[in-house]
Order: sequence, then structure tokens, then C-alpha cells
Amino acid sequence: MKLDKYISVSGFSGISELINTRNNGLIVKDLDSGKIRFISTRKHQFTPLATVAIYTYDDATELKVIFKKMHELSPELPVIDIKKSGNELKEYFEKILPDFDKDRVHVSDIKKVIKWYNFLNERDLLDFSSDEEE
Repeated sequence: MKLDKYISVSGFSGISELINTRNNGLIVKDLDSGKIRFISTRKHQFTPLATVAIYTYDDATELKVIFKKMHELSPELPVIDIKKSGNELKEYFEKILPDFDKDRVHVSDIKKVIKWYNFLNERDLLDFSSDEEE
């Protein structure tokens, strides 16, 4: 799965697709409307999904590995609603990533991962076949 082109932008809901970079910002495409716009680095922070990892007790686990595990377990373990309590979210996430560091991974981090997964999955943008080829 290629998460390189997907980016989270502070102040904007959802995930955008990275089109190009400039010295003072990024050109991104809204995945729902297809609208392309310039977003300044002076006003916004950018989080490329390919750089996100969740702390474990040993090291960290890449987001694409977590997404793949969520996808594989979804038939018997449906993705939980992010409006559930913090304890329920942690219990769900522990089934996905049993060794996640409970001291450094906050409920807000778990909510982001679930929200990003749902966003990409609803738009059929999660392609796990490329992982098998690698």
C-alpha cells in the first residue's frame, strides 16, 4: 500500500492527496471534490501518512501495517466507532496492535488512526495487493 501521496492537513477534515510541493507550501487535491488548491506552510501543518507510526514497547509500527491488520480483522472485529469511550477504543486497538505503548499512545492517536482508516477505506483507496508483491 502506498501512503506516500496521502497527507493530513491541520485545519482541514479528512485526507488530501499530495500533487506537488513548493518552497512555501503544498499543492493538494481534495479526495471527495477533486478540487486542487495551494496550502501554505505558514498557516498549516502537514502530516504525510507514510511517516506516521504508532509506538510499541520495542520500536514503532508503520501505519500501513496497522491499516492492513485492521482490514484483515474487520470481518470478525468490525472497526469501532470513534465516539466510544477511551477504554473501549484502547481495547479495540490492543486487538489490532497488542504491544502498543499504552503510556505514549493516547486515545486521540487511536481516534486519528481509525478516522484515517475509515476515510481511505470508504473511498476504496486502501490497496493491499501491492504489499504482497513487495
